[in-house]
Amino acid sequence: MQLHELKQNISNRKARRVGRGATRGKTSGRGTKGQKARAGHKIRPAIRDIIKKLPKRRGRGIHPNKVIGPKASPVNLEVLENSFKNGDIVTPEILALKGIVRKVHGRVPVVKILGDGEISKAFVVERCLVSASARKKIETAGGSVK
Repeated sequence: MQLHELKQNISNRKARRVGRGATRGKTSGRGTKGQKARAGHKIRPAIRDIIKKLPKRRGRGIHPNKVIGPKASPVNLEVLENSFKNGDIVTPEILALKGIVRKVHGRVPVVKILGDGEISKAFVVERCLVSASARKKIETAGGSVK
């Protein structure tokens, strides 16, 4: 027997395995058909669909500069002329008592006096927002704004 005539008893190659759950063969270890068998499959979790259906409460809407707090209740000068006497004090509380301004959630709202109408009486306006035209008319009639 010569050296070149020698043969191995065991071969170097292993037998090819059929892929029942292994890495290759038939379903390539994916074990199923359809979307789950495809490359890059991504199935959204059921909770995600529930979350997507919930109503969203989103920020400030289309007007990010819109004031969040309570808006001032407008009162025109002609209403003050008809409701108050000469020298009376005008405050948000008194306006609410007279029924000129409504309370909002049990609180007296912020009041802004606007310059619509003419006045001849002198009022003392306290703790109210006053427009520039209303301030001018009140002061020319002899009243004051504090």
